[in-house]
Amino acid sequence: MLTIDERLKELRKQKKLTQKQVAKAIGLGDSNYQAYEQKKVKPGHDMIIALSKFFGVSADYLLGLSDDPERR
Repeated sequence: MLTIDERLKELRKQKKLTQKQVAKAIGLGDSNYQAYEQKKVKPGHDMIIALSKFFGVSADYLLGLSDDPERR
């Protein structure tokens, strides 16, 4: 299974968004979001919730605990 940094990059590219667009949409600075995708920083639980809502996937999927993106 993919790790959170890989999932974030995959989901962002599927939606054809830039890192800057995602960062702005979730109220984060550009460099902070980039750090998530570059595996420099792991997002906290509040940010995981915001990212899963933004991308419309479950937190388990985002974290790489499941290959099922459906939110239940």
